[in-house]
Amino acid sequence: MTVTLERILTVVALALIASSGTSDPALASDEAAERSPPTATFDATLPPPEHRCPTLAGRADGPAQDASPPVVREGAALAYSDVLHLAALLPQEVWRNRDAFFHEGMRMEIGPCHRRYAPAEGYRVATERHAGEARLDAEGNLLDYRAGLPFPPEAIDPAADDAALRWAWNYVHRYRGAGPRGSFRIVDFPSRVGGVLTYTGSWFQIALAHRADLASTQYRVRDATDVSWIAGGRFAAPGDARHLAWRQLRPESTTRDATRPDETFVYVPEMRKVRRAATGWVDGLFTPRYRAAARGGGGGIALPGAGGAVSPSGGASAAVTEHLPRGFTGLAIRPNAYAWRMLGVREVLAPINVVRVGYPQRPIRNYGPSGLSVGSDRWEVRQAVVIQGALRERGRGYDTLTLYLDSQTQQPLYFMKSRRPGNRLLEVGVLLHRYSGDVPGYPPFPDGSGANVFDPVAAIFVDTPEGGSGWRRESYDLDSTPPRPHELERMMSPSYLERGR
Repeated sequence: MTVTLERILTVVALALIASSGTSDPALASDEAAERSPPTATFDATLPPPEHRCPTLAGRADGPAQDASPPVVREGAALAYSDVLHLAALLPQEVWRNRDAFFHEGMRMEIGPCHRRYAPAEGYRVATERHAGEARLDAEGNLLDYRAGLPFPPEAIDPAADDAALRWAWNYVHRYRGAGPRGSFRIVDFPSRVGGVLTYTGSWFQIALAHRADLASTQYRVRDATDVSWIAGGRFAAPGDARHLAWRQLRPESTTRDATRPDETFVYVPEMRKVRRAATGWVDGLFTPRYRAAARGGGGGIALPGAGGAVSPSGGASAAVTEHLPRGFTGLAIRPNAYAWRMLGVREVLAPINVVRVGYPQRPIRNYGPSGLSVGSDRWEVRQAVVIQGALRERGRGYDTLTLYLDSQTQQPLYFMKSRRPGNRLLEVGVLLHRYSGDVPGYPPFPDGSGANVFDPVAAIFVDTPEGGSGWRRESYDLDSTPPRPHELERMMSPSYLERGR
């Protein structure tokens, strides 16, 4: 069967224009068709040839200038003034907030165009071995999935009703090694009231099922029954948040029932007790409300004092154990909790494999006046599949989620949330990764093979309604190789939360 890409993109663009007004001009069919082959057989989402960089002449927000040379080429160094040429290679939401994401004095390095990154050999073998087994039911649940990539990109018909849903499940099960673990620094920029808040600690997200490196044990960690992954962490600073810890288990059954909550517990230092999280249902990774633990302002929640309170620590327990989605957004979702649609396929610039480091190796780094700029790093030209999901259940704080997924690696490049009516943009995030194959001395897997994993070393999010607020996470020491048995046992043990206090 032959599908005309131009026709597909035209239908998508017209549908967007006719809908809620959230269409991106860069997704229009004419521009996409100029950069893409005219026809394809279900490979419309495959990236162009390696090293083929787009040619952009003139200012992106003004008339084209024939004399202007291409500004995007491998190895080029771009200044802030050159960003004006890049609107066609950035999501519209990022472009509108360019003063936060880019800054004067920045130096952006253009990396390889459409580089092919190799996953670990075990993941490639698992993908080939189980190709065609995974399937979807009428509710968007994933069935019969074992390991590897559930749906090979070349087999996804972009015109199919479930194309975006298949990409969403690919995003969830993208290759991530055993899962990241390491340090974190969250810098929170509250709006209008209070100063900048900085928190440090450690965190992890370890896959217990569908692990390609565990083929001998049915792709699962032994004794990990009905658990897809486990995540958690502990705050080390500031003093008011010290020892605040959490642990989250995502049941495997959530792939068949999106309404099932995670098993999430929080250690509350003031009470010296472990409490079940007050927020029962979380789409991605849970983060305790660390602002509540801090008394120093900056938008923190005022906790009740002893005066007149029946239980002075009761309010603290309830506040701290609520979910605060600021720090680990974009690392996981529940695809079957959304109704998905394809928005298009486009070339973008994105920091998928950065070269500069930050916390903890380099605690002092220039993030520009906003504190949210990563313009001074390596950005690569990638082909992104743009999908949007509408939450099936209202009342979650947002209504729609838009993802820019790298079509070759399935890594998330950009992450946006909106709210009805009018799909009002709430936040827009840039997700930074680093490819372990380019990191000297990165640990191998136990069998000696290379990890070849993309570590989520940083995230930058801007709160668009607030104007100037947002947050930044840095985790440049991540390791996604399998933890040692005693380390994994400690993470899975209920006593993990109380240790280290």
